[in-house]
Amino acid sequence: MALNLSQKQNVVAEVAEVAAKAHSLIAAEYIGTTVSQMTAMRKQARETGVFLKVVKNTLAARAVTGTEYECAKDSLVGPLLYAFSTEEPGAAGRLIKEFAKGNDKLQPKLVVVGGQQYPATHVDVLASLPTLDQALAMLARVLAEPATMFARAVKAVADLQGGGDEAAVDEVSAEAVAEAGSDVATDAATDADPA
Repeated sequence: MALNLSQKQNVVAEVAEVAAKAHSLIAAEYIGTTVSQMTAMRKQARETGVFLKVVKNTLAARAVTGTEYECAKDSLVGPLLYAFSTEEPGAAGRLIKEFAKGNDKLQPKLVVVGGQQYPATHVDVLASLPTLDQALAMLARVLAEPATMFARAVKAVADLQGGGDEAAVDEVSAEAVAEAGSDVATDAATDADPA
């Protein structure tokens, strides 16, 4: 079905709006993919924050002009399916990789991340990026590690001094708190005394 000028402008505007906010782009050949496979892929794309659209390459090239995906304009050749990751950079990679396993007709052609174009083999790299929840869990682990190490050190000192009694741990902790409190009080008194 041929699009009239206003429909083409709407498509370009829609894709340009998504491209301006997206984290990554994967373009893939889809010829031979069945309607049911495309429907399932579109459903999962909506659930995972991926904008999935089949667009004429000339319209897609106009839509990505002025965005970080402009570097791919010359590579948009053939019938392509465009997958923009709108929530997480790796979401489109995971989607295309998953559906390409069960459908040899779905072939990634290019990957664009951060204004750099990469070959189709980088879909695996993009798919291996952690999700937002995984990244937050890793950050929490990294932030908690110093406190864990401190607690282990306090326990080791307590084991050496008192045989591992909980009372010894409490005593060492109380001493540490008292020392920290006296240091703060001393610093405050020094700061308050101009002489």
